[in-house]
Amino acid sequence: MTHYAAFAVIVAACWGVGQAALSRMAPPAQRDRWLEWAMATSLGLGIFVVAMQGLGLAGVLRPAPVLALVALGVIAAALQFRGWRRRDFAASPTVTTIDRYALAGLALAAFPTLSAPLAPPVTFDEIMYHLPYARQVAESGRLGVYEWLRYPWFPYNYDLLFAAVLQVYDDVFTHLVHALAGWLSVLVIYRLGLMYVNRLVACMGAAIWLFMGQYESAYIDMAVSLFVLAAFVALWWWRDAASPDKAPTDRGVRWLALSAFLLGLAAGSKYQALTFLPLVGLIVLPRERRPQVWLLAVACFLLPCIYWYVRNAVMTGDPFNPLGAHIFGFTNWNEADYQHQLVDVQENHSNPPNGVLWAVLLAPFGVAAKRSPAVRGGLLFCGWSLLVWGVTSRYPRYLTPSLPLIALMAAVGWHQLGLWIGHAWRARRAARAGPAAAAASARTWTQVIGALALLPLAAACVYHSARNVREISPTPESREAFFLRRVPGYEVLHYLREHPVEGKTYQVMLNDSLYFAPDRVYGDVFGPWRYADYIMLPADELARKLHAQDFGSIVIQTALAPYIHTKPEFDRHFRLILEKDGVRAYRILPIEP
Repeated sequence: MTHYAAFAVIVAACWGVGQAALSRMAPPAQRDRWLEWAMATSLGLGIFVVAMQGLGLAGVLRPAPVLALVALGVIAAALQFRGWRRRDFAASPTVTTIDRYALAGLALAAFPTLSAPLAPPVTFDEIMYHLPYARQVAESGRLGVYEWLRYPWFPYNYDLLFAAVLQVYDDVFTHLVHALAGWLSVLVIYRLGLMYVNRLVACMGAAIWLFMGQYESAYIDMAVSLFVLAAFVALWWWRDAASPDKAPTDRGVRWLALSAFLLGLAAGSKYQALTFLPLVGLIVLPRERRPQVWLLAVACFLLPCIYWYVRNAVMTGDPFNPLGAHIFGFTNWNEADYQHQLVDVQENHSNPPNGVLWAVLLAPFGVAAKRSPAVRGGLLFCGWSLLVWGVTSRYPRYLTPSLPLIALMAAVGWHQLGLWIGHAWRARRAARAGPAAAAASARTWTQVIGALALLPLAAACVYHSARNVREISPTPESREAFFLRRVPGYEVLHYLREHPVEGKTYQVMLNDSLYFAPDRVYGDVFGPWRYADYIMLPADELARKLHAQDFGSIVIQTALAPYIHTKPEFDRHFRLILEKDGVRAYRILPIEP
């Protein structure tokens, strides 16, 4: 409960800051209370990201400034809440019988995500580099480049919120900060579906995205998804304000500036967000050519992300390090690393999108696409996203920034398929028993199918909720037992952290457990400390090379690398410190003359 109490404070602070900024803009053409609430909270989340970046650049990312900013956000929320409640918004459509089944299904899909974030961190990338990076920033209070991490030069916008959390709370709360982005995007999808199609499609789209979320981790993918989604919502509101029958106004331009800012937040969190820039250009250029407007939009885009790209360009020559190596030159990665990554992504992890998303192909042929320009705009977004994804990575996770809208458009496709089947069935039934009997039978079958659909959802809800609850570790003892069970090499790495050996540590096959290791643990598939340059050396050459580079210890997951500690004369150069569960730590002995 304490985590969710703190979570409520953070949500209030984000909404307060975001609403203060959003209130300076003309309201969108179609008012929706909860869509605007989600947009304000998303904007507030982004403003906090920029604030943490500023504190980190100044070297004062410390608990006092972080808590002061949160307090200011809560105060802003309290000052605006009463006025916000009194504003007039469009009424939601009437809830039908089928809508009740859809809402029940959505609630069943959402319920397990409430417990998923409460487990300690053990997911692959979060303990490989997201949380290790955040911890380094939290300990130093400033932004830095930590060369022993797999991706030291990536943009780390959203990870700065994790760094702030680690200063004032615990690592479990980082999951809730990531989950907030997921839940906000679910709300945006639901309200968009309700506004432009119907409640059934809204529930289906939100449920599809819920099932694909990563609520148990401190990743950044759902945050990128939220910022991209919110950017295109703001872009749609700008389009409404700048439609041909309306003269563009400065207030309408502010939606364009907001869209650019949100897209900049996404680009400052993950390189993949840059692929949306050409699509935005194609949408904006036919309607807006004033240089001053474009300069404003570019400035808003660069504000949250320019630091990362300029830093990379100045320090490595590659603003997109390491992805731009073939254009800007190789630095910490070499050609073999680059090719290895391409093979890993494009061949080893190349898969088609989740089967439930394929219904997006039906959406262009449905009534919703014919009636709603917003649906057609969503389909344009999906088409662009799938095209870029298909010609680049074909790695399902790299489609995540686009998944919320793809999920909504897939729901439109599934709904259209249901309409086609229903129309065909009613036509046959009407031919046999008459239109009235066909309509009554259709209502009955709709209720039966709705009730039956809830049964597997209820079973899945119970199963996943029970599994999530089992992983919650509220005491130090249960947390320790959880890590021992789930993290390879936890006991050895924790021992090295508590009893540091002089010098750096080189690890082999434990790069997915670095959050529990001492600082400055080097070794990976990629980069200047790549395994290929070390682990195949004879024991004496390995010891000499490590010693020359100021390494004092080496830790090996022997189950995955059994050929290192078994080298001839290995024990002459390395002394065992600790062995647990197939992981060994060795001290590197002084080199004999």
